[in-house]
Amino acid sequence: MRDPALAKGLREISIAPLRAEALRETNHPDQVSGRNVSAQVKTPTAEAMNGARQRMLGYGDARNESSAPGRTRWCDVPPDEAVAQVVTHIRRFRPDVIVTHDALGQLTGHPDHRRTHQVTLLAVEAAGIAHLHQEAGEPWQPRALYAATHPQSGIGDLGPLLREVGKTLLAMPDEYVTAAVNVTEWLDRKWRAICSHSSQLEGERPLPALLSRVDTEMRDSILATEYFTRFSLPTGGPVASAFTGGPSSR
Repeated sequence: MRDPALAKGLREISIAPLRAEALRETNHPDQVSGRNVSAQVKTPTAEAMNGARQRMLGYGDARNESSAPGRTRWCDVPPDEAVAQVVTHIRRFRPDVIVTHDALGQLTGHPDHRRTHQVTLLAVEAAGIAHLHQEAGEPWQPRALYAATHPQSGIGDLGPLLREVGKTLLAMPDEYVTAAVNVTEWLDRKWRAICSHSSQLEGERPLPALLSRVDTEMRDSILATEYFTRFSLPTGGPVASAFTGGPSSR
């Protein structure tokens, strides 16, 4: 799914709240993308990311006590501390486009996903204000902020799969979505990236494990469309779309 951006020579970076070891067992990244790129949500291994750089903040997973022994869970980190770290990366990397989770924490409401959404919104605003976090460097205001999401009408076969294993299904109202992106061309690479989280293919409840047990047609149908919501920023305006190659005002 990252190929279109990277193939155009555009830079990408992924900021993950957890430590590297935890990411081998879980999948809870936030992302900051490089110039003129609308990034995606999954952040597996560096190989699967095709060269996109990773930055690990080193915190623990809210649902995995062994993910970072002795470290604070990401969802428990004081907001000022969390925002300051993300601001530092934004100012250092100077992205045009940033993508994070939606306010629900995407489908299952994971506490780390929700905190990532909250921190990212605050950090994107703070990064452009010179009087805030002066130690983080010169201010930088990204041109676009997106939340990766799922509309209620786009759940399709995914809903029954999650409900079968007792997982809560949280989806946004359709009007919340401002972009629906067909990623059929990159489905094989997207699936390989998902499978790079080998531990997520074990057990009954992880979504990758569920998807690995359905036929290819159903899995492709579930993964073929990605949904986003664009937030207004102080320096908004048309942004060259990484999805279409043309200008976008949303």
